[in-house]
Amino acid sequence: METVYIDKHVTLVQECRQGNRKAQFEIYKLYAKAMYNVALRIVNFDDEAEDVLQEAFLDAFTRIESFRGETTFGLWLKQIVINKSINYLRKRKVEFVSLEEVEVAEPQTLDEEDLELRVEEVRMAIAKLPDRYRVVLSLYLFEGYDHEEIAHILKIAESTSRTQYMRAKMKLNDLLVKRGV
Repeated sequence: METVYIDKHVTLVQECRQGNRKAQFEIYKLYAKAMYNVALRIVNFDDEAEDVLQEAFLDAFTRIESFRGETTFGLWLKQIVINKSINYLRKRKVEFVSLEEVEVAEPQTLDEEDLELRVEEVRMAIAKLPDRYRVVLSLYLFEGYDHEEIAHILKIAESTSRTQYMRAKMKLNDLLVKRGV
């Protein structure tokens, strides 16, 4: 059975294809906040997240003819935002180091259910993670990508994605412990 996506904004998307500026503004209002948050989790700076957001919408409206409707418009736009965000990181020359040959200690098992963390403290701690850790953590936890997809997006080995994710969790835990959370 084939999955069918029902996009509740299909009429607005059709109007955008016809160059309707009002429809474009409506789409922008519907998705801007969520897409900004996606970009911010990856690039970690407000100004850059705003730049990514503007470029992503410009790109989406310019290439709207290539949107085939196989997914929802929001998912298509989110992929553009993620790709633009990663390109921003590459411009900053973030290195995703391959860790294939590095021996890594087994992660400490944490009883995550017992940890009750305040959202703002966690957000601030995530923002302090190195880019390579924060990006993998965000893509995995918040955006729902698996390690194979993250490896493809970031052009790294799947094992590197797993290692960076594990290290991000450990570093995040250390930051939270230091804050007394």
